[in-house]
Amino acid sequence: MIRRLPPLRSLEAFIRVVRAGSAKTAAAELALSPSALSRRLAALEEFVGKPLFERKHQALKLTEDGQTLYDAVAPLIDEMADRIDRMIDTGKVMRLRLGVLPLFGSQRLFPRLGELRKLHPQLHIDIDSSTAAETKLGDTIDAAIILSEGPDAALHAVRLDHNRVYAIASKQLAEELGNRPDMAKLAKQTFLVHNDLPASFEAWKRTLHLEALEPAAIDHFDSGQLILEAAAQGLGIAIMHDDHFSRSHDPRLARVYDIEVDSPYSYWFVCRPRALQSRPVRLFHDWMLKAGL
Repeated sequence: MIRRLPPLRSLEAFIRVVRAGSAKTAAAELALSPSALSRRLAALEEFVGKPLFERKHQALKLTEDGQTLYDAVAPLIDEMADRIDRMIDTGKVMRLRLGVLPLFGSQRLFPRLGELRKLHPQLHIDIDSSTAAETKLGDTIDAAIILSEGPDAALHAVRLDHNRVYAIASKQLAEELGNRPDMAKLAKQTFLVHNDLPASFEAWKRTLHLEALEPAAIDHFDSGQLILEAAAQGLGIAIMHDDHFSRSHDPRLARVYDIEVDSPYSYWFVCRPRALQSRPVRLFHDWMLKAGL
């Protein structure tokens, strides 16, 4: 006889909550109301006979038993999902229209896309690298990876990182500026600011107590790759993220001052909640979370 198993929908809800880090986000992913999600989690807890979450102020935190269950079943559920995906593959091309900023694409997405292609060779992606991706969702693109202080609350959103603001310059300029902030030296410089990161320069000045700084000029860019190249060529001080700097692997660049500055911006995966019912969106979404882009 087949042994009695826990409800698969309850297991799916449990894994979604753990991975999303939020019951609200998990409910949106599953197209469930908060109460329906709670019922599925309660059904799983009743089945195992143990509380799986600590519930405090509407927040859910795994108990020790919950962590043990997750570690045991999550890899098996993933393997089952992969096997089913391969079994139902019709061989027809599936197409995802994805908005991606060029720097994220070149530094983080494309180096990993081969992994996705091996898992789902029928999934193909059309790339839109233009700005204002949120306004195109559900129209010309299905999903997007954006830089934002916080996406529209109506969207399904997954935060992909937490960043620091770096001032980045050519090695020669960084050496000339020295190790400590000098208002007089900085006032003679041109700063390079990305159009998608307008608040980063103010955050950097505020943390360094340089609110009164008025540089010689501020040049604006809509391309992360070009702003880093401009900095490498000695054209100014780029205000970008620590991740942009480390992933560039450009020996011509150096960080200006070793001071930690929290960025107002993060990369987010966004789509309209109903888009998660689309198989191309779901396959990319699940792979992205598992790959840890």
